[in-house]
Amino acid sequence: MENLKQRKRMLSITGIIAVFIFISIQFMGSKVANPAIKSAFKGPKAVEQILKRACYDCHSNETDLAWYDKIAPVSWQVAKDVKTARSRFNFSQWSDLSEAEQETKLWYIVNMIDQGKMPLKSYAALHPSAKVSKNELALLKTFVISYSAEKARKKKELKPVTKHDETGIKPQQAVALNGVAYSGDYKNWEVISTTNRFDNGTMRIIYGNDITVKAIKEGRVNPWPEGSVIVKVVWNKSVEDEDGEVHTGDFNNAQFMVKNSKKFKDTEGWGFARFSGPKLLAYGKNVGFATECINCHQLASKTGFVFDIPKK
Repeated sequence: MENLKQRKRMLSITGIIAVFIFISIQFMGSKVANPAIKSAFKGPKAVEQILKRACYDCHSNETDLAWYDKIAPVSWQVAKDVKTARSRFNFSQWSDLSEAEQETKLWYIVNMIDQGKMPLKSYAALHPSAKVSKNELALLKTFVISYSAEKARKKKELKPVTKHDETGIKPQQAVALNGVAYSGDYKNWEVISTTNRFDNGTMRIIYGNDITVKAIKEGRVNPWPEGSVIVKVVWNKSVEDEDGEVHTGDFNNAQFMVKNSKKFKDTEGWGFARFSGPKLLAYGKNVGFATECINCHQLASKTGFVFDIPKK
């Protein structure tokens, strides 16, 4: 009997301590705050409703947490996820982005939803209302396609389009702010993958240097070996000639990933760069542009932060 009483006493003490710890941690850790809305995204009402339901809890300053999202330790992870999501793009700071960046973000959203990567499965499991149906995704695609078409039409009216061939580009001083330089050597490399954008018909070919190709064959992609270089080249809509053969359209941009863990330790060891147009203009207003790149590539952490690689 005495042992039974002691066990009950110990269980009671343990329970009291557990409750005390649980209550105490509720006052620890960061909380999700909603700063003032600087500029709201504007679009068709139906599109806004879908985005607000599926994206705004993480990607805006209008986060509306469920009661269970506010309980530690779950609240700690929620705060971290919201901070990361807002750093990628924030619908409450939409005007901070250039028109080109806004268009890129909209296609990023649609493509992530289309691939089943957004909303995050872990989030959708606890927030089923955030899921996007096939009909809603179709509506978003239609909106973004029309949005892109309207932007292209305005650009054409403002400035005549002059065709150019990527092979004729003279890449003097084409260097990104983080030091990654453009090089046409990739044209002699092996093609490791191809992708296409359904929205605008762009053709994309992905090249890898010898180190990259060897790493893929040997399955050493997480992490990738030092010196790996991957280049994705994007051409505008394909062109069909009079013989019915399809060719790439005008050069759009070349995207570089260079593996150097010491030099690019803040971006998971990868140096990112994008060179656009006939003058190979480097993307980014400051060195922080690379943070935007790695934030997106975090979705491919299982393959060493690289998308669209062949299995072998």
